[in-house]
Amino acid sequence: MNRTTCLLLIAVAFVTASSCGRAGKGKTIEIALVTKALDSEWWQRVKSGAEEAARAAPGVKLVVLAPEREVNIDQQVGILEDQITRGVSALAVAPAGVSEILPVLDKAKAAGIPVLIVDTDVNWPAKLSYIGADNRVGGRIAGEYIVKLLGGKGKVAVIRGILGIATHEERLAGFREAIAGAPGIECVAVQPANSERALGMTVMENLLTAYPDLKAVFATNDQMALGAVEAIAAHNLTGKVQIVGFDATREAVRAVVAGRLSGDMAGLPEVMGRKAVEEAIKAAKGQPVDKQAIITPVLVTKENASQFLQ
Repeated sequence: MNRTTCLLLIAVAFVTASSCGRAGKGKTIEIALVTKALDSEWWQRVKSGAEEAARAAPGVKLVVLAPEREVNIDQQVGILEDQITRGVSALAVAPAGVSEILPVLDKAKAAGIPVLIVDTDVNWPAKLSYIGADNRVGGRIAGEYIVKLLGGKGKVAVIRGILGIATHEERLAGFREAIAGAPGIECVAVQPANSERALGMTVMENLLTAYPDLKAVFATNDQMALGAVEAIAAHNLTGKVQIVGFDATREAVRAVVAGRLSGDMAGLPEVMGRKAVEEAIKAAKGQPVDKQAIITPVLVTKENASQFLQ
């Protein structure tokens, strides 16, 4: 083999290796699912559903990545930029922030990488699909349930996730719609706890101090709801202040069974993760993708909680 032929073969090998992340005949399809975090059961269950879909698809390699905490948006941006540089076949992203994430999504588009949005929708015209729960409907169902628990009167509050994140904005909006139809219900406070359990407990402590006659709280995710439950228990108010969460993690559902949590909204995270990867595989292959895959949340109470523990 002469020197020219050898150099040519090396060049061909380099091009092949550098393009292995892109879908093509006989090539591995690399899907990157980038979530807001992996520090809670909710995101672990999204990951589980995604991995199930990847195992069922020969020739697909899945990586699931996330920042340490949902508030670490800059970490998520760095993860996305790294996956774009690697040249993955498709990206499925649960945006931790909006203004910070959109420029990096534009980079993915410029690199020819299809992008699907998961869990929290963003107004980005180039997205191929949105896969997530109908959070507004879920918030409305939670609100209606609290109105029913209180008999249509009493002071309530909301412990919500990071300001500006569509998931929590929609859940809050649906809740407000529900209680607007009950003039005897007064929402006295809406406080952020950044989807964190410890902060949820602190916020609940502050609410109990400021509003000793508080009757119910809607927490827009289970981490905050479980923190609120701990604060309620510390004040010997279990059963006297109603708490409704959102996500139906196993710990939260067990709290419903035990009567420490009044109810919860199930967003079916395994379904979300599985659908995200299934649609990302289609996108990587250049096949038609569902523009939306909307999951309707289900109210979890003592009566049906057992089915969410199976």
